[in-house]
Amino acid sequence: MLEPNPVSLENVLDLPTCDIHAIAPEDLRELLDIVLPLDKAQVMAEFFAMMGDPSRLRILSVLSKQELCVHDIAAIVGMSESAVSHQLRILRTMRLVSYRKSKRKVYYQLLDHHVLEIYQAVSEHLDEKV
Repeated sequence: MLEPNPVSLENVLDLPTCDIHAIAPEDLRELLDIVLPLDKAQVMAEFFAMMGDPSRLRILSVLSKQELCVHDIAAIVGMSESAVSHQLRILRTMRLVSYRKSKRKVYYQLLDHHVLEIYQAVSEHLDEKV
């Protein structure tokens, strides 16, 4: 894990400045107020690393349309039910999917609108023409 590096306005003002982009102290103060805290950056990095698995992304892609049982997810994404169950456990741990039981079946869905928005935003970004 990274060591925290507390940054203050005084520390930043003591650093050599860029000759091209002179930043006023009040602008530096504003940037220091909005910079992502190191502990949150670490958690977000772990989240994005977990999202870096193609199988999990494929599962999220089908769950973005509707809730499904493990059997149906496995058939759609071309994985074994055991492998899908394993990936769903990870997605549940990261609070990306939830489930409901109906008799002997378990149905999975995206946990909330944030998960759908993350999925859609990345998908749309990648579809954009450069």
